[in-house]
Amino acid sequence: MAADDEISWHPAGRDVDPLGDPFLRTRFVVPARPATFLRRRRLIERLQNAGATPLVLVEGAAGAGKTLLVADWAAGLARPVAWLTVDEGVCLPGMFWAHLIKALHTADVPLPDDVGFPSDGRQVDRTLLNRLAAGLSGGSTGVTVVIDEYDKTVPEVSEQLAFVLHHAGPGMHLVLVTRTEPLLPLHRYRAAGELTEIRDGELAFTPEEAVELLDLHGLRLPLAAADDLVDRTRGWAAGLRLCALAARQSPDPEVYLKEFEAGHSTVADFLLAEVLQRQPALTQDLLLRVSVLERFCADLADTLTGRGDAAAILGELHHANAFVEDLGHSWYRLHPLFREILRVHLGERCPGLEPELHRRAAHWLRRSGALPEMVSHGAAAGDWEFTARALVDDLAIGQLFTGLRSDDLAGLFAGMEPTTTPESDLVQAARDLARHDLDRGLAHLRHAEEHLAADDACLPAAQLSCALLEALAARLSGSLSGAEQAARTARELQREVPGHLLERHPELPALLLTHVGSARLWAGHLQEARAALTVVTGDQGGASTAMPRQESLVHLALIDYLDGWPDKAQRHVSAARAEAERFSLPEHADSGLGEVVMAAVAVERDELERARTLLDRTPACETPDPVAAAGRSLVTARLLLAQGRARAALAAASTGVPTDIASPWAQGHTALVAASAHLAEGRPEAAADVLRELGTEQPACAVGMARAHLAAGDPATALGVLDALPGAPHIGPAVRVRATLVRAQAAYADGDEATARRLLTDALLAGRRDRLRRPFREAGAWITPLLARTPLRELAAGWLTPGDAAPGAADEPVAVLVEPLSEREHDVLVRLAGMMSTEEIAADLFVSVNTVKTHVKNLHRKLAVNRRTDAVRQARRLGLL
Repeated sequence: MAADDEISWHPAGRDVDPLGDPFLRTRFVVPARPATFLRRRRLIERLQNAGATPLVLVEGAAGAGKTLLVADWAAGLARPVAWLTVDEGVCLPGMFWAHLIKALHTADVPLPDDVGFPSDGRQVDRTLLNRLAAGLSGGSTGVTVVIDEYDKTVPEVSEQLAFVLHHAGPGMHLVLVTRTEPLLPLHRYRAAGELTEIRDGELAFTPEEAVELLDLHGLRLPLAAADDLVDRTRGWAAGLRLCALAARQSPDPEVYLKEFEAGHSTVADFLLAEVLQRQPALTQDLLLRVSVLERFCADLADTLTGRGDAAAILGELHHANAFVEDLGHSWYRLHPLFREILRVHLGERCPGLEPELHRRAAHWLRRSGALPEMVSHGAAAGDWEFTARALVDDLAIGQLFTGLRSDDLAGLFAGMEPTTTPESDLVQAARDLARHDLDRGLAHLRHAEEHLAADDACLPAAQLSCALLEALAARLSGSLSGAEQAARTARELQREVPGHLLERHPELPALLLTHVGSARLWAGHLQEARAALTVVTGDQGGASTAMPRQESLVHLALIDYLDGWPDKAQRHVSAARAEAERFSLPEHADSGLGEVVMAAVAVERDELERARTLLDRTPACETPDPVAAAGRSLVTARLLLAQGRARAALAAASTGVPTDIASPWAQGHTALVAASAHLAEGRPEAAADVLRELGTEQPACAVGMARAHLAAGDPATALGVLDALPGAPHIGPAVRVRATLVRAQAAYADGDEATARRLLTDALLAGRRDRLRRPFREAGAWITPLLARTPLRELAAGWLTPGDAAPGAADEPVAVLVEPLSEREHDVLVRLAGMMSTEEIAADLFVSVNTVKTHVKNLHRKLAVNRRTDAVRQARRLGLL
């Protein structure tokens, strides 16, 4: 035998092992990092700080970036690094130790001459391990030993390696790179502080790291888009790199990374080859079947497979980091990308099986009480009768209205096929009513009632669900009697429903009271509505009653506004917003009523731009909640009035609300808008006529009537209306300030300036806290000279008039208060500012010269001036130009 072919047991021998298998050099080489490799400093620092611990464990799934991370760190070490990559040919003890000793020689680690190689590839002599440990312990510099793919070794190797590590002392620093936790006594190393661990969670890329990685691939991705990609891949290194390589071939990389189909991609090829196809047939079958589930336990998995081996398989898969995540309490889930790929593979390998798997899952989840997941799988299986019956029998139909999963549930039932069961009709009615589709909802509700009436065996839960939907339908149609009757029926049925069901669903009574409160509000029974709604808001329940609480709070805010308490209204809206933020309720879960009320408050404070912004944020709906719809129309009209657009205000106030039953407060405030528009156009008699037809039962309307009589030159009647003002205990400052200003104006017109000043003082004091500017703006020009004098000027300074009033200042008119201009008056004013003559304005506006003169006269009156130039100057001060 030639010398080069001889087997030498000396460390300097040839690259062959005792069994004649060549030592493949690639097993001892530190892997090279590709050009697109990203150095992750946070993990390198963890490894650098691990020098004090003899053992480092880097554990993660296939493609987690373990090997390249350790290779990057090892390349920068000053001490020798012995690298060994394990494969099937190295897994047995004799082969393992032969290769590890060869790795030490390759790293030029000096070992005693008596440390040879194992004589048997299947086992190793204890004497060799003793010599090796002694040799390493006597080294001057020590060695870092990296064993990659350690999970491929047999269990005996771990015991032997622990022995050598212990006796080698500081001469050996061991780094294990593995997919599974090794059979070393890790608990002892942890307790002694001798172990550094980097696992899957730390190996996952952060969104910032993903941006850097993609940048190395020539891709520019915003951080938000990278965040979505990391969420979908769980920061899995191989997944990100494969996605980046594929995206480079796409005309729109950002869209590709957002929408790529995982089931047909290089990611799928990797996971199928590296994870799925490495598993036994029964394990593959289990993984494919559980891919239809968001989460699963062993019993649920067994239900899908029809076997009983899931517990052991799932434990092994999780231990092996095979993309099966342990959620705790014996529940698992698949990695999102792995799940996507498996579902596609399931459809290709077992076409038509998925609906049956969903059906089995739905029935198992129904028995276990996991209702939301049951509904999802029942819908996916197309088993509508079973799913609807479970939802109704569990008294959970109210969850379609809680805002937590209501959109998800409504979406699941969107594809529901027509059925003849009352439960299906109830679910369809709930879905339609949740979208405020009253006609379709009522049709399904009537069908359900007919079926329930004919079925003597129907459960009380179905009847109670029906009563809840009746209350909502009555609220949407404006029927107080219908809502009250539904609530009474519900209270009677609650005695027949099992107590545990009612305890599980506190949203049901909360929803009922909210519907009743809203119906009472629509009917004008404000205090009765307040009583019902306050009960709901007083419930300090959890997430299930958050949406009824939010709705009740914004309804209370509207009642506050109608009673004239803008500050209270604002506090109720703030509380509603806090509920929405605390429980992450959907935007505009309150039909936008909170924004409407805040816009109304902004108008009262003369913050017109803010009011416009708030109204623009409210949702548009063809068949909205009547309370929210009426509120939006009226606040829009009030804003237009404040802007001097009387005709547009009339049109906005008269926008129809889709109910057959009128609301007294909506009618009253519509009439009030019309009366204010008549007053702005100089028709006080018409204003009085509008309100006279309606009556003065509402305090705000009574004050409007008094204003109209005063403007018509009848102060006695105006004061008589105010003396009989109804609802005095509940009247807030917004109403009281207006009433006081009417009295002050009457006194001023009668020449009693002292009384006018005293009343104006009262109005300023009452309006200052809530910053009620609009009542003073509406009062007219008579108030301007009074406010120019102390102490009234000081009371108004800073919140009603600009700047701070100084005692003893000159009594100059303060340009802040005007009666709103009409649209045509504003058009004339603009042309006056352009130095156009009366004839030119008439020709430009296609009106007569006399009409222009009338508008100019009105401008002089409203702006409290006598000349055109003064009118333009005053208008500029007021921001009208």
